[in-house]
Amino acid sequence: MADKQRSAVTVVVALGANVGVAVLKLIAGLLSGSGALLSEAAHSVGDTSTQILLLTAVRRSERPADAEHPFGYGKERYFWSLLAAFGILVSGAAFSVYQGVHTITTPPESDSYAWVNYVVLGIALVLEGTSLLQATRQVRTEAEEHEHSVAAQLRGSDDPTPRAVFTEDLTAVIGIFLAALGVGLHQLTGSAVWDGAASLAIGVLLAVVAVLLGRACRGLLIGRQADPRLVRAIWEWLEEQPEVDDLVDLQTMLTGTDRVLVCARVDFVDSYTAGDLEKACMRIEGGLRERCRDIDEVFVQPVPRSDPQLRERVLRRYGRILAD
Repeated sequence: MADKQRSAVTVVVALGANVGVAVLKLIAGLLSGSGALLSEAAHSVGDTSTQILLLTAVRRSERPADAEHPFGYGKERYFWSLLAAFGILVSGAAFSVYQGVHTITTPPESDSYAWVNYVVLGIALVLEGTSLLQATRQVRTEAEEHEHSVAAQLRGSDDPTPRAVFTEDLTAVIGIFLAALGVGLHQLTGSAVWDGAASLAIGVLLAVVAVLLGRACRGLLIGRQADPRLVRAIWEWLEEQPEVDDLVDLQTMLTGTDRVLVCARVDFVDSYTAGDLEKACMRIEGGLRERCRDIDEVFVQPVPRSDPQLRERVLRRYGRILAD
């Protein structure tokens, strides 16, 4: 299954789970007056809106390039994912903190339906756990394809969708246990402070997740370089080509999920004619595309290695090792 199809399936599974869980948590929270359950309901509503945004991201990023966007719409996935992170912060974290403070300062009058909370949390754990398994399966598959560990794949993936779903589902499972702990301690001690504290903990957890996801999306939107292993492989391959006297500069940028733009400044063998250089550039472009299916665009620029201004730019960007 292609990465885009896997991402869509992961989002749809998470969306279905969150819709059902949000309704159940809301009913339980209203019946029992539990701030933790109401916070978890807000958490699930926020996750539902997030899944809709992520599904939009997957669909819109697949549009082909056109005259207005010659490099395609791949970065739309990063934009909508950034909005999803902001949605978690606003709809989930802010409401959970408010509900926690409200529960502590204005305890609920009755908890006669406390048993409903445990039933709903149990059902929620099953649904959220199913979604988490799907997200984990995708992350592991992509990690194996890229020869990364799961942790490295989560940190460095150019697809924010499975990372967002995995993180949200993991947070949801942790939130369920926090809510259960708060409800249980409230019932045992008779103090609503525990319920409110659980809501506050859920709010802080959501805020941290939102900030982490937002930072990852920001880096991708600004324009992150390709996987360092790919950059190193491209560099070594270019220097091995018979037409290349020296590779002066190499720049890469992710223009979307599984889309890499490559710009190479090359000092070609001086004896080559203009026609020879044209053929060499075409052969190099074709060779790079064959070596890596993620390479979307290739630009090869002939330059002299002795250009002091160019060397200074490379020095500022990479440091002396690559500049030399």
